Amino acid sequence: MEKIWLKSYPAGVAHDIEPEQYRSLTHLLEESFEKNAASPFAVCMEQWMSYGQLNQLSGALAAWLQGKGLEPDARVAIMLPNIPQFPVTMAAVLRAGYTCVNVNPLYTPRELEHQLKDSGATVIVVLENFAATLAEVIDQTPIKHVVIASMGDLLGFWYGRWITFAVRHLAKMVPAYKLTLSEGQSATSFKQALAQGAALPFKAAASTLDSVAFLQYTGGTTGISKGAVLTHRNIVAAVLQAEAWFAPALERVGPPSQINSIAALPLYHIFALTLCLLAIRWGSRLTLIPNPRDIGGFVATLKKRPFHLLPAVNTLFNALLAHPQFHSVDFSSLYASQAGGMAALEGTAQHWLEVTGCPMVEGWGMSETCAIGTNNPVLSKEFSGTIGLPLPGIDIAIKNDEGESLALGQSGEICIRGPNVMTGYYHQPEESKLAFTADGFMRTGDIGIMDERGYTKIVDRKKDMILVSGFNVFPSELENVISLCEGVLECAVIGVPDAKQGEAIKVFVVKEQQTLSEEDVAKYCHQNLTGYKRPKYIEFRDELPKSNVGKVLRRELRSGK
Repeated sequence: MEKIWLKSYPAGVAHDIEPEQYRSLTHLLEESFEKNAASPFAVCMEQWMSYGQLNQLSGALAAWLQGKGLEPDARVAIMLPNIPQFPVTMAAVLRAGYTCVNVNPLYTPRELEHQLKDSGATVIVVLENFAATLAEVIDQTPIKHVVIASMGDLLGFWYGRWITFAVRHLAKMVPAYKLTLSEGQSATSFKQALAQGAALPFKAAASTLDSVAFLQYTGGTTGISKGAVLTHRNIVAAVLQAEAWFAPALERVGPPSQINSIAALPLYHIFALTLCLLAIRWGSRLTLIPNPRDIGGFVATLKKRPFHLLPAVNTLFNALLAHPQFHSVDFSSLYASQAGGMAALEGTAQHWLEVTGCPMVEGWGMSETCAIGTNNPVLSKEFSGTIGLPLPGIDIAIKNDEGESLALGQSGEICIRGPNVMTGYYHQPEESKLAFTADGFMRTGDIGIMDERGYTKIVDRKKDMILVSGFNVFPSELENVISLCEGVLECAVIGVPDAKQGEAIKVFVVKEQQTLSEEDVAKYCHQNLTGYKRPKYIEFRDELPKSNVGKVLRRELRSGK
């Protein structure tokens, strides 16, 4: 298959990558830790951690884990927000030779129980703020060892103690809990585990590129959440692909070690996780944002020092733009505003460019593809309305339901193949088989069209398509158009049952201007959408239901939530 997109690659972007330059992801991490030992790695609440400290702390925790006599392929759950304990734990698990299972800290007990049981995790590292959730289900899971972290554990002796006290007793953010442990189970504080591990021998793991690095659970939007099996090769490839793609923009910054990337999206999500590992590959700096919902605090952090890479989802870009202090931030160092996780809307992109002078660059990917599969060129000057080009080493094909590739310009399922694509779903052979075509492409469930330049445009998810009097209507198209209506902050479109048309279109709108009326939205839609695409119902909401990474949940709107 001809890779027509290579002709559209920006100058300076390699056409392929070589994951084999590393023996494993662990090799990549330890090489960076040693090379950049004296350099700053991350800052959180103005407390810095160096690469040398990351090396020392993760090595101690790795030795502690090994000292528990875990099986060689043990799974360790990580239930932490964006605080220094996350990268320390992630690196420790990998260095010890085990598999990371990233867990959303805001899970309900039911969701947590499912993921722990499905993954077979026997160890969990959890922030005490969320330990009450674990306490409700621990006796129904395979967990044997619990490591309980406090917010201030790695924020310095005095400041850290103050932060932990404030979180527990002033903000009252740690619900009361009681872990009922059975014989053979243990609970250890994060600090105790580090202290005990520092006195234990650490044996370097013999992981290879084919070893499993992560079980990355999907959002479960098509059913029960499934664990995508991501190998060391998958993750290394994704990091190298992202590095190659961002190369043209690095000239504005200088040495990669000077890059300051903003980690506001949760590190347990594949998008932020991959960019965290890219920062380690670069030997650059991360600014950790523990609570991005505190937009005022987030903006105040952005004002403290120059920043260069800001990844976000469309809703977070919107939230920043809506804050009055955001306009006074210095954006002169910002070279890439990376959009992903959900469709980027043209209205948001236009406003972002006006305020920051830095275009939003939209990309696309999934947990199953280690985040970015396609991306627009990072030096793009305008919003393209596409998800861009396949990254180095990736093939994209538009296929029909039978797995046959379609001609350019035809609409079909976006399918992807490359060294970054998962090996399958954990302990789900039938689901894994259904996920791939006979020629090795993974079915994504996204419907798209590729043009003659190799750029792909997503039309929508298969399941979200609305059928109006026999015509296919794709919510993302309508959302993109309606987002440009003056006074609209956010919107979401669903189909609702209709006796005459089969389905009718309903749009939920969050106002940016309170004077916006239903008549204003209807008039705009009449002017900009053909008859069958116009919403029959318009409902104003104060907010839209979203996942913890900011993705609008259409399924909740369909269920009446």
